[in-house]
Amino acid sequence: MVKTFQAYLPSCHRTYSCIHCRAHLANHDELISKSFQGSQGRAYLFNSVTGLHAVADIYCECCKTTLGWKYEHAFESSQKYKEGKFIIELAHMIKENGWE
Repeated sequence: MVKTFQAYLPSCHRTYSCIHCRAHLANHDELISKSFQGSQGRAYLFNSVTGLHAVADIYCECCKTTLGWKYEHAFESSQKYKEGKFIIELAHMIKENGWE
């Protein structure tokens, strides 16, 4: 049985949120790289994100928009660092809380 939960990050931290419904996605401190390409343009690699993941796709639990994907397994040794990491496409996030 899949357990669904929703987490909101403290307002004192810089966060990335779903552009469609403003649900919190990730804390800026979890950002690993900004140099990824998704199906809809630029994407960021995160160490962890809030919300629910399904197989490899990541979606917003509030509005059900597909946001990106999770690397479950990498077959090439040079790509193993991506395992367990998350990609969220920039087209689906906005910056909130303390980005001056």
